[in-house]
Amino acid sequence: MGALIIDSADSRAWEEGRLVALEALRSGQSIIMPTDTVYGIACDAFSPDAVNALLAHKGRGRHMPPPVLVASAEDATKLAQSVPPEAAALMSEFWPGGVTIVLEASPDVEWDLGDTQGTVAVRMPNHPVALDVLRESGPLAVSSANLTGQLASVTVSEAYEQFGDALGVYIDAGPVGHAYADAPGNPGSTIVDATQVASGGPWRVLRHGVVPWEDLRAVVGGVWEQ
Repeated sequence: MGALIIDSADSRAWEEGRLVALEALRSGQSIIMPTDTVYGIACDAFSPDAVNALLAHKGRGRHMPPPVLVASAEDATKLAQSVPPEAAALMSEFWPGGVTIVLEASPDVEWDLGDTQGTVAVRMPNHPVALDVLRESGPLAVSSANLTGQLASVTVSEAYEQFGDALGVYIDAGPVGHAYADAPGNPGSTIVDATQVASGGPWRVLRHGVVPWEDLRAVVGGVWEQ
């Protein structure tokens, strides 16, 4: 049996398909889902087996742990040991949207995303279908829907070309990334490390993505390393 491709623009298909996608996630499977930047390969962030399978699908090792997508800033704070006021300001200004923030992970959260060095990279995507799923599923480990070394997918057909029937569920929301069509950086989110900010250290730009880092600096100031 081939993969199920769910048309999220069809209300009846999405009503039924959303339940199928959620059940796949709960059973430890990886699925393909849209975000505002690119399509992602997603799984239950709290299932080590599911995360290991996601990394295997992409051809990655534990040294490249996936970020975590959340439905709200409140959900992100539950995953972090603390959220510096400056990071909270970025969440307020740019979430939902194309900014991923690396924070110290809460020691109370039981998961294994890989070799994170005690951190978690969190983002609230600006896509209604993604948020619909996340509100029901809870935090998901999500990486761009591409094999390592290949281009990120901005349509579900591009994702299927790379993963095929190795994944059972694809959520088709049409082409994504429109809001960032003129972005000068990587088509994925801009990733910034805030783990040193609370102690007076610098922000570090880990990936130049769809939101210019200068826009972030304009909101929170401070010292920035690229």
